[in-house]
Amino acid sequence: MNINHIKIAFAALLGFLSSLLGVLALPVFLVVSCNIIDYITGLMASPYRSQDINSYTSIRGIWKKVGMWLLIVVGAIIDQTLLYTSDMVGIRMPFTFLVACIVALWIICNEVISILENVKDMGVNIPGFLEPLVRHIKSQVEEMGEQQERNVKKKHREGE
Repeated sequence: MNINHIKIAFAALLGFLSSLLGVLALPVFLVVSCNIIDYITGLMASPYRSQDINSYTSIRGIWKKVGMWLLIVVGAIIDQTLLYTSDMVGIRMPFTFLVACIVALWIICNEVISILENVKDMGVNIPGFLEPLVRHIKSQVEEMGEQQERNVKKKHREGE
């Protein structure tokens, strides 16, 4: 198998996943990328923290990442339930995967914060504005989620 076959298989896989996930594709790819980077930087930072690397800790970390993916699935289930229910009562929702995207953005912010902490623990200087910026984005994502919850409740009351 040459490199072109690998490229074709990789492109086909990404194309399939993108068509399957739709609007969720980019947030999911970013979450997985951040998960991988966080895991690697966590391993790299562990000697600086005087932590041992063992299989138990590694497996726990991997399961935590899988749990994050499941949170996105739960968000997608909530989205589909809201769409189905609103459609049954005659209300058109202007979104398809809003809750899942908000969950993914929140996870991305948490992972980026963790990556920055890992890099700082390795003794690398990071720009002073970066961590506060990510924390601000995270708080904005949380506010978006709360606003969406208020909007859904309002639409539900109007539909009664």
